[in-house]
Amino acid sequence: MAKTKTTDYSDSINCPIAYTISIFEGKWKWLLIYVLSEEGTMRYGELKKCLPSITHKMLSQQLKGLEKLGLISRKVYHQIPPKVEYTLTKKGSSLLPILDLMCTWGAKHDPTWKKGLNSRQG
Repeated sequence: MAKTKTTDYSDSINCPIAYTISIFEGKWKWLLIYVLSEEGTMRYGELKKCLPSITHKMLSQQLKGLEKLGLISRKVYHQIPPKVEYTLTKKGSSLLPILDLMCTWGAKHDPTWKKGLNSRQG
């Protein structure tokens, strides 16, 4: 019986795939990118209404993380009451083709998916 050659992927930890996965661990960052891509510029409260199951702490952490990565921009208006808006950056928008592929794959393979609802593909 012939031996099968096994490839050592230990160095793959530093590959582009691992980097991308490390940025988007968890579900909220992808969902925030999706919401901002669909709705455009939004305030914190509007984002919270779109994702009612996210806690305020988690939403704040995820927004700060996305801003630090340059995927969203945060604009503060110095007025009373304070106003802050979040917008997808060009770098953040570059993720939309990946998001579209994820949506297509999920719609095809999720047995609970109701065809035609909430689809980025229309």
